[in-house]
Amino acid sequence: MRVIFASYTSLTLPSPPRGEGHGEKLKKQEGSMNHNMTTTTFNLEGYTTVKNLGVVRGITVRSRSIIGNIGAGIQSIFGGNITIFTDLCEQARGEAFDMMMKHAEQLGANAVVGVRYDATEIMQGITEVLCYGTAVVVKQ
Repeated sequence: MRVIFASYTSLTLPSPPRGEGHGEKLKKQEGSMNHNMTTTTFNLEGYTTVKNLGVVRGITVRSRSIIGNIGAGIQSIFGGNITIFTDLCEQARGEAFDMMMKHAEQLGANAVVGVRYDATEIMQGITEVLCYGTAVVVKQ
């Protein structure tokens, strides 16, 4: 991935990590970044940003199974929260977040600021979920 800055200089970032197999969750490893060191704001209260390492992201593409569609259809008859889809969305967001965190660790970050999610339906029933932010090094 190439990131172009306003000064027209560029920085090549490594590709984000992928799970060990399709659809597998990344496991939190000893010494990995603390999830409390992420925020949707652009600074962490009580910390000073000493280095900006650039954009990091995690992407997962998910589809609903035919069984899930049938189960969700039955749940929709009764109204309310369709838990099958809620669980699928939460799992996809979790995977994308974990991949973003792994990407930040590879760059040497100890925090990620400006965290955002985006989702795009690629085709009917198949959705891309993207989690992205800015990898930084912070100190207290």
